[in-house]
Amino acid sequence: YQVAAALAVAVVAVGVGVHLLMVFLSVAPPNAVSKQHGKAVEAWVFPEFEQNWKLFAPNPLQQNIAVQVRAEVRMKDGGLITTGWTDLSAQDGAAIHGNLAPSHAQQNELRRGWDFLTATHTDDNRPVGMRGALSEDYLRRIVVLRLYRTDPTSRDGVIQRVQVRSRTTNVQPPSWSDEQVPDKPYYRELPWWTVRADEAAGGVR
Repeated sequence: YQVAAALAVAVVAVGVGVHLLMVFLSVAPPNAVSKQHGKAVEAWVFPEFEQNWKLFAPNPLQQNIAVQVRAEVRMKDGGLITTGWTDLSAQDGAAIHGNLAPSHAQQNELRRGWDFLTATHTDDNRPVGMRGALSEDYLRRIVVLRLYRTDPTSRDGVIQRVQVRSRTTNVQPPSWSDEQVPDKPYYRELPWWTVRADEAAGGVR
């Protein structure tokens, strides 16, 4: 009797597990597993177990977004130098990697600053309302501060202008998937921003 009961419980547990997995795949965003086994998932779920909702709204990003900056710097001899692009996201990633207790700024400051800007600007980089202008001020101060801390050219001079861009790359599917995803990076380049006098003089250091 005990063996039969245990076997029945095991069968029920496996059935419940399979059902939950199938329902999860039916409401999850498109992914390699659901695409490979899409017909099996549909046959299991529809029509009896159809779920008229999605697990995530909107779909989670399957992209890596890096924020980069360059600067126009007035040197002590009066000359102007334009720096190369500095990948601030890569700096944050390097600081977090292997760090058991990364700071809040390392994890979120730059990312949230960029998210704030993209949420308050049009696709052609025009600010929308007061929050759009505020997001530019916020992100500009972040990148100026970071340049004075990490860029030797900026430290030796006075930053006059900065330009920010994002580099977006798609997360590639696993090797066994037949999904085709472009691997060419996409750049979104913002206009040059003039650095205010108090910031250029080190007011945000």
